[in-house]
Amino acid sequence: MKISKKIFWSVALITGMWCVDVVAEIPQHVEVDDQDTLGIAAVADEIALEAMPEIEEIGTQPSIDSELLKERFSKLEKSIPLRYHEASHEFVEFFIYKRSSFTRSMMERKALFFPMFEKLLKEHGLPEELKYLSMIESGLNPRIISRAKAGGLWQFMPATGREFGLKQDGYVDERFDPVKSTEAACKYLKQLYRIFGDWEMALASYNTGPGNVKRAMRRSGGTTFWTIYNSLPRETRSYVPQFVAINYMMNYGNDHGVFPENLEFVIPSDTIQLNGAIDLVAFCRHSGVDLEVLNKLNPQLVKTSLPASTRNFILKVPSMHYTYLKNNRVAIMDSCSGKMGATDGMIAQVGSVDVLSTRQTTDAQGNTYQTITKLITQKSTHRVRRGETLSVIARRYGVGVSELKKWNHMRGSTIRTGQALVYHRQVKEVEKVKVVAAAENKAVKTEPVAAVDEPTVEVATVAETTTTTKLVNKKLTHLVRSGENLGSISTKYNVSVSDLKKWNKLRRSLILKGQKLIVYTQVREQVAATKVEKEGAKAANRSQQYYTVQRGDTLWTISQRYGLQVEILKKTNNIEGNAIKPGQKLLISG
Repeated sequence: MKISKKIFWSVALITGMWCVDVVAEIPQHVEVDDQDTLGIAAVADEIALEAMPEIEEIGTQPSIDSELLKERFSKLEKSIPLRYHEASHEFVEFFIYKRSSFTRSMMERKALFFPMFEKLLKEHGLPEELKYLSMIESGLNPRIISRAKAGGLWQFMPATGREFGLKQDGYVDERFDPVKSTEAACKYLKQLYRIFGDWEMALASYNTGPGNVKRAMRRSGGTTFWTIYNSLPRETRSYVPQFVAINYMMNYGNDHGVFPENLEFVIPSDTIQLNGAIDLVAFCRHSGVDLEVLNKLNPQLVKTSLPASTRNFILKVPSMHYTYLKNNRVAIMDSCSGKMGATDGMIAQVGSVDVLSTRQTTDAQGNTYQTITKLITQKSTHRVRRGETLSVIARRYGVGVSELKKWNHMRGSTIRTGQALVYHRQVKEVEKVKVVAAAENKAVKTEPVAAVDEPTVEVATVAETTTTTKLVNKKLTHLVRSGENLGSISTKYNVSVSDLKKWNKLRRSLILKGQKLIVYTQVREQVAATKVEKEGAKAANRSQQYYTVQRGDTLWTISQRYGLQVEILKKTNNIEGNAIKPGQKLLISG
């Protein structure tokens, strides 16, 4: 006896008869022991494939003419059969009327992945139309996790993912890597096609497994999808019709009034190779890369850091930041390694505010000013308007959905018209500080135009003595002890890991107990000064300015503050490497 559509939907809603369970959920096999700043599965519930009903009949009065669909299916058919069936017809209407929002989002997101899908499918000799399968599997969300723990664009179970070479640990899950997971899906689909020699059967087995398909064949005696249809699990019966329907909608959706609104495109990117521990939040702060963008480019990252064991990890970065990263790679990587001291930061800190740059200028009256550009965090409120979602609001203010939820103590994604949402964003603020020179032999004082804590700058003179103090580079030898590593040794001597490697011609970070390491460090020495030298030093130092290094300073931030080049600053002060320490005096003028 046939069940009317109205009765079926009533029963389905009450009993929760859904064929696909897709939720934003952290996989159990991934060890997530800190806050997930990158936002794994943060937006999954917003763009995930909504649960599909197990509809198998179209009713007595379909909205779309069946002959039209048959004609268009035949035009679209290439390597994979697109047979007309009542279930396929029903899913076409479902994607038009019931889930037009999902269809629209697939139209908007397909440009992110389809070029890559098409390239890899062609390389593997597979039908191009298989690209539509990921829409049914994941809603084109590379970070989606199902209740069954299947993850990524192609919804690999953990064991199946490992079988096809997808690495999974507490830091990286390659099931979320669009390219690697697509490679794995191509291999799996090719394997399934070899087993059955039929694409409809291969698709069914991708959903339910080849074992279940073979059992259905034995029970029914059939050898094709439609002859074993009634012996398959209900979810799998709907799977192939859904694939046919979404293929149709991506080609003829506009004819039914479904259009994309906010098209998404691939972010132009380049790659850098990482080895060793790295703090990704610090990396973003020092390089200027937006954390949300880094997340989109590298969805396989499940934490905001990489461990010391990391080897040859390929990180995608926005192309617009690549030149800066390339030119400042050593300083940025040292700052983000997690083992370096505060002297390796690329951005200075004034209180809790990031100082991006400082510039010293002199006006017509001879007054000297320092212009300080800071990055400050502002807290604002957004009033929700009709039709807005968390994703729309997040994009508007350039923040992440996960951050919006955190700031507003939200668990779900439901918001109401008129609701006030708190959001934070960083803005640049420029302050000006007037520098006033005091009498000779006294420290230069700053007269703030806007309140800012500026480090002390000293005007130095040479005393009438027979000796003078100089900073001298000394070559030392360090004998590696049990438990020591390059990070701890670099901290001990206040040098960088990269310099330690360079001085000792090390390619890797591995060192052994008893190994001798060369270390160059600066020490103060008393040296004799002739009368001519003393007189010359007196005259020279009347116009010389020295800067006292503060905690958190680097050569780069000091050079930016006084408009100097790092190499000139190093040469003037006889510095090898990049290491400086708090309290150290640097000659900055004269």
